[in-house]
Amino acid sequence: MSTVNNPSALTVTALLPHAQAGDRAAMNDLLRHIAPFVGRLCRAVARRHSSDAAQEAMLAIYRGMGGLREPSAFYSWVRAVTVREAVRTSKRLCKGTGDELPEIAQDSNPLTFVHISDVLDRLSHQHRQILTLRAVYGLNEQEMAIALSVPVGTVRSRLHRARGTFSAAWHEIHT
Repeated sequence: MSTVNNPSALTVTALLPHAQAGDRAAMNDLLRHIAPFVGRLCRAVARRHSSDAAQEAMLAIYRGMGGLREPSAFYSWVRAVTVREAVRTSKRLCKGTGDELPEIAQDSNPLTFVHISDVLDRLSHQHRQILTLRAVYGLNEQEMAIALSVPVGTVRSRLHRARGTFSAAWHEIHT
């Protein structure tokens, strides 16, 4: 995507070098620019603890900004840092309460939303989390492993089991 046609890319391209050089105003502008994006990601992953997760993510982004070398990778890097911090915050604050369900957009049939929520409620914390990272954020297995701080094999195993459990519960509702 051309930076000429993308005002956000122009903003990041212009602000990132100044922020990395210690310009406080540029850093504030850049953080203000990404705050809505970070908030949306945290709401989907950490639900009830989304504000804590967003705060932790913004701090991690602030601290790690100096290490980012390629401005074109900025949004991917922000997404990875945010998802990782949201998962960590969720684990730390939820302690297995299962509050990390994703926000699911309603389709034309409101009953579908109810059924999907019901099925997700039946899943374990780990299975809801892995399905959210895959379905909502489209992360691949390697990205999920990094975000969850687990081996790729564990991600594959959880994803396989989560899909099976979801499928079985879905068929139970619809038979």
